[in-house]
Parts: sequence; structure tokens; C-alpha cells
Amino acid sequence: MTLVLPQQLSDIQLRAGAGIRPPLKWAGGKRWLVPHLREIWKDNSQRRLVEPFCGGLAVTLGLQPEDAVLNDINPHAINFYKHLKKGLLSKLEMNNNEVAFYECREKFNHLITTGKINSKSAAELFYYLNRTGFNGLCRFNQQGKFNVPFGRYSSINYTTDFSAYKDIFKNWEFIHGDFENTEIGRTDLIYADPPYDVEFTQYSKEGFRWEDQKRLAQWLASHKGPVILSNQATPRIIDLYSSLNFKLITLDAPRMISCTGDRTRAQEILATKGC
Repeated sequence: MTLVLPQQLSDIQLRAGAGIRPPLKWAGGKRWLVPHLREIWKDNSQRRLVEPFCGGLAVTLGLQPEDAVLNDINPHAINFYKHLKKGLLSKLEMNNNEVAFYECREKFNHLITTGKINSKSAAELFYYLNRTGFNGLCRFNQQGKFNVPFGRYSSINYTTDFSAYKDIFKNWEFIHGDFENTEIGRTDLIYADPPYDVEFTQYSKEGFRWEDQKRLAQWLASHKGPVILSNQATPRIIDLYSSLNFKLITLDAPRMISCTGDRTRAQEILATKGC
């Protein structure tokens, strides 16, 4: 067992590199995409940024808008961010240990089944499970229970003092629900990074189907302000957004297609409208 003592995040650590360090591990995170998005954002930085799939917050933290509306279907991520906005100081003992991980996973799932998902304890446990679980995955079964296995990292740097995020988040609104319920203004810039058009979509217990991909595309196309979408460059995603008159560019993502042993870089699209 490797034990790494919890640490406090300093402003220097938060601002190291490009933008602000996301507080969670997030599979498919978009830190790599931020330089591309900044080229669009620099002409729109006076706008409010709306992310209907805010996930790990890499894009919003990278762009640093003054005002933002950040939605996600995952209530546990949103609860964690809301507690960070209050200046979370965690007292949870965090160990990179398999037994401790599964005990905490059981406690977290008990909070889910007893309706206590908005508690500070749920936020603390979600962070610990996120940092310790396999590959930064955030996965739930049909009953809404977290089912990611232990991650087997050699070492983990945990954080207990998240107070440095309090000021960063002060003008950002965090909400939970379906993307279509996100209230947007005519001049807002929407950046959407939905679950990819791939076989695995169980990011939440509801899943995300092809019908949801089409519903999202229509919702984005109806917005009067600027829109940016990222997704895997599957033929039907390309056809869908091309048919709605989005401008498309293809990018090489810094990840490999590996489920079949293929080590080809994944192709992703950036679809824009009104930018």
C-alpha cells in the first residue's frame, strides 16, 4: 500500500500550466482542446459561458469566464462542485488502499439509496472514489449506484483543502439535469461536450442514446448565439451536424482507440455555429 498525505491546493498549483487545474480526474477530459477553444473564446470572452455537459470542468477552468452556467446530468459531480463553491475542507481519511476504496464505495452508494446525495459526506466520498477508482471513470449501474473498480495506482496525491476554488467559482452557477432544461440567454456561448457516439454511454444511470444525440443537435442549432460542440468523429455525427449547417473541423485527440488493440489516434470533430 502506498499512502500519500493529503495536501492543500495553493494558488500557484491551481494556476500551473494552461488555465486552472480541474479538481477531478475525468475520462475523456478536454484540457487538450482548450488551446483550440481559446481562439474562439478570445472574441467572445464578454459572453456568459454555458456548458450543458460540464463534466470535469476542464474547459470552463481553462477559459476562465467571468460568468458561467454549468450543468451536468451527474448529480454527484454537481454536488461536489457546489461544496467547492462553499470552500470545502474535507475531513475524510483517504488511502490508496483496495479495502478502504470498497468500504467508501459502499458508504457512497448507501448515501445514494437513502437520498443523501447532496451532503458534504457525499461530496467527500465522490472525490475520493474519483481519485482512487480505475482510470478516472465515472460509471453507474441502472440502479444509480457507483460501480467503478479500484484503480491500482502506485501513488495518489489527495487534496483536503479546496478553499482556493471558492473565489474562482463565485460567479458560476452549478445545476443538475437534462441539457434541454438548461436556461440560456440569446447572447450566451454554449460549449457542449456530450457523451460520445460510442458503445459505452453509461456515464449516468439514464445513459445517452442516439435519439439524445439528435435531440441535442437540434437544441444547439436553435440557439441564437454562438455554439461549439465536440464529439467523436463518427460518420453519423458528421452527417448530423453538417445537415444543420455547422462548420466542422477534425482534430486528432491525444488518446488511442484501444478496446480492440487498435492504437490509432481517435478522431474528434469541433462543430461551430455563429462563432
